[in-house]
Amino acid sequence: MRIAMASDHGGFELKEALRTYLTNAGHEIIDLGTKDDASTDYPIYGQKCAEYVVGGGADKGIVLCGTGIGISIAANKVKGARCALCASETLAELAANHNDANLIALGGRTTSFDAAVRYVEKWLATPFDGGERHVRRVRMLTEM
Repeated sequence: MRIAMASDHGGFELKEALRTYLTNAGHEIIDLGTKDDASTDYPIYGQKCAEYVVGGGADKGIVLCGTGIGISIAANKVKGARCALCASETLAELAANHNDANLIALGGRTTSFDAAVRYVEKWLATPFDGGERHVRRVRMLTEM
């Protein structure tokens, strides 16, 4: 799977660890930055990753900042992005299954590497339900 990743400085360390893990698991990773832990602005990277995914450059996207909150807000400003902040396996599963989330956000300062791996694996492995009610709601989100 082609997965785009982007972070600010607060998510950099976790992004790098996840990038290595996902590459070793056979995924193609597109690293959209940041390239180090120097202070930078999360809106730049949330927007960049969401635009890349919505534009078809990747199948899915993972964005990270200190808490995941700011970068998820930024990603969701892009029309067609459905970015879910995930802080549990249940949220990751439901983001994929009910909301067809094409991006997830994680907090580099609030999420351990082991937890992040579990959330990402659950999200990637869970198909969209495709039921009428979920399709209708995702369509409504897309039209907003």
